[in-house]
Amino acid sequence: MTEQLIETWQIHNRINLYLLAAIKPEALAGIASSKGRTVAEQFAHVHNVRLMWFKSAAPDLLAQVTKIEKENANDLSLLKKSLQASGAAMAEMLKRSLETDGRIKGFKPHVMAYLGYIISHESHHRGQIALTLKQSGHPLDKKTSFGLWEWGTR
Repeated sequence: MTEQLIETWQIHNRINLYLLAAIKPEALAGIASSKGRTVAEQFAHVHNVRLMWFKSAAPDLLAQVTKIEKENANDLSLLKKSLQASGAAMAEMLKRSLETDGRIKGFKPHVMAYLGYIISHESHHRGQIALTLKQSGHPLDKKTSFGLWEWGTR
């Protein structure tokens, strides 16, 4: 069960990176018609929320990651490197939880629910990113749009 849960997280993180890789650098500054965060800022937010969880549940993992400040969010390589690092740290936090009491400090009820919560949160932002790209004139191509759902091959 531990391996499957960690693999589920890793697939999800690869989907985020797959989406990021499909975005042209000039599209990172795109903003939705309803305002809010740019595409880049949404990716940074996903990463930074992970750090928020590390701070409360696994503070030692913060040494492996760095917060992305708003003014640095348009750096495609920084986004990729940061999401890879925080994704690996998240896998470690999940693994530790499964090897001990099955809980994430500061979250109820248990690690399985936490995984559902964090994937839901990040998937919400993937949808926002896709909408923002469309509204800002940089829509995802069909291959990428469908590829977001190819969990069996990512």
